[in-house]
Amino acid sequence: MDRIEELARALARFPGIGPRQGKRFVFYLLAAPATERAKLAELIVSLGKEVRQCQDCLRFYNGSVATICNYCSDKTRDDTELMLVEKDQDLSAIERAGTYRGRYFILGGVLTLSGKGAIREKELLKTVGKRLKNSLKEIVLALSATSEGEHTADRVRELLKPYRDQVKISTLGRGLATGSELEYSDAETLRAALTNRK
Repeated sequence: MDRIEELARALARFPGIGPRQGKRFVFYLLAAPATERAKLAELIVSLGKEVRQCQDCLRFYNGSVATICNYCSDKTRDDTELMLVEKDQDLSAIERAGTYRGRYFILGGVLTLSGKGAIREKELLKTVGKRLKNSLKEIVLALSATSEGEHTADRVRELLKPYRDQVKISTLGRGLATGSELEYSDAETLRAALTNRK
């Protein structure tokens, strides 16, 4: 079995990485000191042992004995707002902007127009039901300004239809360019998008 090809194929499955980049990573690792490869392998193995998924927002966080992350356990956050984001990196981008102080829920992906992809529908409905009992007033759809993000937002609105009388559903204002990934947006753009949500 060709270990170089096998590892290159495994790395090429990462988002944004193709076969050529995968192979470049393999050759970088081969040229790196053995201690660097060992450290990387150790970090990958410890990822599954030391990182947990929050029971409330479904975000990954550095593990402890707590079953919920620091954002969900923070009593100073606003329980009247719940922001839905595609992935953990989007939550981090929103936090860097420093404007939003509400709660989060991570959908875990987007839906494509061709019917591929999945989001955490059951978990979302459970979270919204639970949060409505704790004074939830607004759900902010903070999805990327892409066709997949729009398609996902349409599906989420459909899921939340039974709650329309109880909660306001808003989207980020278009400080974000169409086609842009939320994860790569700068803090000022995200601030504007949050301020201009509708």
